[in-house]
Amino acid sequence: MAQNTNGRRARGPVNDPKTGKFANAGAAAGGFVGALGGSIVPPINVTVNNQRGAGANGRRPHAEALLPSPEFTSPAQVRHYCNTLRAAAVTLSIEVAMGSEILKGVLAAVPDPEGRAFGSRVRAAKVARKLNRAADDLRDAAKNAAACYSAFQQEYEEEINRVRHRARKPQQPPMNWAQQ
Repeated sequence: MAQNTNGRRARGPVNDPKTGKFANAGAAAGGFVGALGGSIVPPINVTVNNQRGAGANGRRPHAEALLPSPEFTSPAQVRHYCNTLRAAAVTLSIEVAMGSEILKGVLAAVPDPEGRAFGSRVRAAKVARKLNRAADDLRDAAKNAAACYSAFQQEYEEEINRVRHRARKPQQPPMNWAQQ
């Protein structure tokens, strides 16, 4: 076997298609993601609701209209709040993760001032890492919202079942065939 410049033995010819196919696939994937980073823009939906008066319940809705008002007077309201929080956090997590990838692609195109090989990609990854952490935290918030309602059900199972039992429709008395 031939010696490499760093003193290690080469495992085979450098251009061997069997050994180099995964290295080439990684380079192709990296180039593909980098090329897409500047051309794909996530769809952004902006909804503006200008309610100048009070909301449906007579109160003014709070500024963060992603979530309902934190009124917890029934188990249904607790479930609704937790489900809304979970859905919003999952959606935001996906949006932030996409934004992170796009930011990484855009910043990787900026040349490194010192001319280092892959220096622009390293710098872009350092910046985008913070958005990745934000996306992870939003995903954790979604998990914790679901866990909150689960814990509520477990801790207040007795009270929920007591009310649920009364709320059931009365059953029809069974037919007594012996009585004719």
